[in-house]
Amino acid sequence: MSELYKLDYQSPIGVIEISGTNKAICSIMFAERDMKLNGMQERTPKVLVECFNQLDEYFKGERREFTFPYILDGTIFQKNVWNALTGILYADTGSYKDIAVTIGNEKAIRAVGSANGRNKLSIVVPCHRIIGSNGKLTGYAGGLWRKEWLLQHERRFKLET
Repeated sequence: MSELYKLDYQSPIGVIEISGTNKAICSIMFAERDMKLNGMQERTPKVLVECFNQLDEYFKGERREFTFPYILDGTIFQKNVWNALTGILYADTGSYKDIAVTIGNEKAIRAVGSANGRNKLSIVVPCHRIIGSNGKLTGYAGGLWRKEWLLQHERRFKLET
């Protein structure tokens, strides 16, 4: 396996740890700690720098889609769910049932929820855009307060354009 590199991004809602190889991003996760992997170094792979810059643009309201390469590491079912999540547009929301229908397995609502919770590419694979079928916020690995912040952030910048 390729060497794994890490880089921290200080977002408005906490530290985000970016992990990846020379070729692709493997995970983007909220870290419940202070910055420790601060600052890019000469050997920081270009893909991590690009991810860092695109996250920065996202938080500034300047980016709605991500273009750097990333790796979806999971089962075929999980990958199908994660790919379906990327179809939920910026500032829009969907439900577990919507995703289950999209992947052609409308009875797999609980399994979709489980796969959603195992997403390792926060923000980029927008699991924060999944809400309950009743319109209420549902679980989020980064904490419901972050999910609410991200949804409000996207709505605010969508309205400005």
